[in-house]
Amino acid sequence: MAPPPQPSAKQHGYVPLRAASPPRDGSTSREYPLNRRVSPGVEHRRPAPRINPKGAGKTPIAPGQPAAGPRVKDKFVSLPDELDAAAAQMARQHTLDLPSTVFEDIHSDQPVDPGTRGRITVYCIAESLDRKMLDKKLKERGPRFLLHSYAEVLYGQYGSLGEESVGDVFYFDYGCVAFWGLTEKQERDILDNIVRPCEENSLPPVEVEIDQFQFHYMANEKPHIQNDTITINHRLSNDHRIKLSISHALAQSTKLCIFEERVLAIVNNTKDLPETLAESGKINLPRKAIAQLIGKVFLQKSAVNLLSTVLDTPEFFWSAPDSLQALYKKVNEYMELDDRVVVLNNRFQVLTEMLDMLRDHQNNSHTARLEWIVIWLIVIEVVVGLFECASILGWVGE
Repeated sequence: MAPPPQPSAKQHGYVPLRAASPPRDGSTSREYPLNRRVSPGVEHRRPAPRINPKGAGKTPIAPGQPAAGPRVKDKFVSLPDELDAAAAQMARQHTLDLPSTVFEDIHSDQPVDPGTRGRITVYCIAESLDRKMLDKKLKERGPRFLLHSYAEVLYGQYGSLGEESVGDVFYFDYGCVAFWGLTEKQERDILDNIVRPCEENSLPPVEVEIDQFQFHYMANEKPHIQNDTITINHRLSNDHRIKLSISHALAQSTKLCIFEERVLAIVNNTKDLPETLAESGKINLPRKAIAQLIGKVFLQKSAVNLLSTVLDTPEFFWSAPDSLQALYKKVNEYMELDDRVVVLNNRFQVLTEMLDMLRDHQNNSHTARLEWIVIWLIVIEVVVGLFECASILGWVGE
C-alpha cells in the first residue's frame, strides 16, 4: 500500500529539484545557474548536465598531469551513531518535557514528518563576503534572517516575523552560501538582495560553482549519505548545528571546485608546450610569459594551502561536541575532499616542474645566444685587428 502524502513538506519549503528559469518580471538581476556546473576534469562528480560556457571540460588533461579518480556517487557512507543517540535523547526529552541538551536547537518548532525530502544548494559566488555588511543587511531584513553568528559563518532562516520559517541559510565568509529547504525563487531572492551587495571580488558567471544535494528525514533509518542524499533522523530536523556541520563540508568542497577549475585552466593553456618542445626542440613562448605562468601557479597554490580555509577544520568544531566533528569528517569522506586536495597539489607540483624546465630551457637558449654574440664579436675584433696590422705593414690601404 502506498504511503500517505506528507503535506508538511510543502509547508516547510521542501520541494524537488527543478531547473532554473529566468525571472518573469524582466529584471536584470544577476543570475546563478541552478544546474550545477562541474569543474573540468571532475565531470564524474555529478551526472547532471553542466553549464560551462568555456567548454573547458571537453579539453583533455595534459600529458603527465595526474587525473582525478572517479568519485563513487552511490557509495554508502554511514554517519556517526551519536546522531541516533541524540535523536533518541530528544524523543525522551520531548516526552518528559526536560530541558534542552547540546543536540537540541533553541527553537521549539516540532520536527518535520518522517519521509520529508528537500533540496540542499551550495553556491560559491565570490572570493569572500563582507561580514559586517552582511550582518547589517540580515538584521534589516528581519529577526529570523540572522539567528546565530559563528566564526566564519552566519546562520539564519528564511521568513518574516510572524511567518513560518521555510528553510535554513548558512553564509560562509569565504564566499559560499548553503541553502536548506528553500525554493529557487527564495534562493535567488537572498542572493540578489542580501548576498550580492556584500560580495568581495565577485566571481565571473562562468566561474560560479553550484552544488546540489537532497536531504531526507527518516524515523528509523540509519543516518547516512548515498547518491548525494543525506539521510538523518527527523527529530534532528530543527537542530541547525547538525546542518551547519554538514554545510561546512559541502561549502569547502564547492570552494575547492573553484581552485580545481583554475588549475585545470592553466593545464589546458600549457598542455601543448611539452609536446612542442619534444617535437621541435624549442618553444615559441617568451620568458615573460613563462614567468607569468609560474606566478599564476604560485598564486593558486598559496591560495589553497596558505590563504584559504578549504583545508582547515572550521573553528566551530573546537567547542562543538565530538559527534558534530565526526559528522563533518564523514561528509568530507563522502565528498573525497582529502583525495581531491592531494590530486590538486600533485597538479601544482607537475605544473611547477614543467614550467621550471621550460624556464631553464629558455635561460639556456638565452645563454647560448649570448655566447654566440660574444664569439662573433671576438671574430669581428680579430678581423679588424688583422686589417689594422695589414695597414701598418703596408699590405692594404696604399
